[in-house]
Amino acid sequence: MTVKVNVIIAFSHRVALIVKNVTTSVPVVFGFVGDPVGVGLVPSLARPGANITGVSIQSLDLIGKRLELLKETVPKLDRLIYLRDPMEPYSPIYWKEVQSVSRALGIKQVLSFETQGPEDFERTFAAIVRQHPDALLVETNSLNIGNRKRIADFEVEHRLPTMYGLTQFMDAGGLMSYGANLAEHFHRVAVLVDKVLKGSKPADLPVEQPTKFELVINLKTAKQIGLTIPQSVLYRADKVIK
Repeated sequence: MTVKVNVIIAFSHRVALIVKNVTTSVPVVFGFVGDPVGVGLVPSLARPGANITGVSIQSLDLIGKRLELLKETVPKLDRLIYLRDPMEPYSPIYWKEVQSVSRALGIKQVLSFETQGPEDFERTFAAIVRQHPDALLVETNSLNIGNRKRIADFEVEHRLPTMYGLTQFMDAGGLMSYGANLAEHFHRVAVLVDKVLKGSKPADLPVEQPTKFELVINLKTAKQIGLTIPQSVLYRADKVIK
């Protein structure tokens, strides 16, 4: 039985890259992709070309803002841990950006700790504790999202100020997050899908970037880890969890 597909919706870098390699004719609209150019998904945002377009969550450009907010929240931040999944196609790109921004902010040491599966977290957590870091930056990837409660619990247990990229981590008890507004993100994906279904070619639809961002701060978690959030940071918060 053959089923005609009018459009494929692909969420995440991995899925979008797989779909791109499978078809060059069926229109593809991607979402939840931070660096579509860097991972080779499209040649440029303005001219995606071929049969694919979508909406970026602009994660690479937001690393600097996340680290600035974290440094302002933890002024004595000298040792930073970056928790990432090296199997994600964008992770090496993000790691280089974390290192570059950290140097510019005067963070003396930044270390990469890796997990590739749920079974890796306890080992990685133990290794992080031995480093006595001042703060943790969590990569926005599917593995970390799926284990967000474990990460947030680790943050609280070891009183480790942590910055995330999605509000889902706040629901799990994380300290603070800064990133694209997901409701708006998924709405824009739906708009592009609608355009494709009405006859527009993906090659003629530029990849969209987010226009709405949100800073969420969890004061309950801040109290649990013994951290006072500076008023300068609180004033910029779009949402404060008490």
